[in-house]
Amino acid sequence: MTIITTRVPEDLAKEVERIAQAEALDKSTTIKRLLIQAVHTWKIDYALRLYQEGKISIGRAAETAGISLWELIDTIVKRKIPLQTSRENLEEDLKTAMAESW
Repeated sequence: MTIITTRVPEDLAKEVERIAQAEALDKSTTIKRLLIQAVHTWKIDYALRLYQEGKISIGRAAETAGISLWELIDTIVKRKIPLQTSRENLEEDLKTAMAESW
């Protein structure tokens, strides 16, 4: 484990305390959970940005986000992001995903 220290605005510290109380957790555990959730969300957003810019394939975007291709496709559909891939590339990515799921 690594210790990270940072200063936060007082209103943010109060929000963390409110969340900790609502979840019946200590502040340290609450901050860890919030940070894990934020990093997970950032990875997905970053991968989708690269995908939309045509810098990476849909399969590579799933790898970058740390989620399955199916989860990424579901996110793309929910966010109404246009597919940035050819039918052939999509079929290849889906074949790879199917092989990995078995």
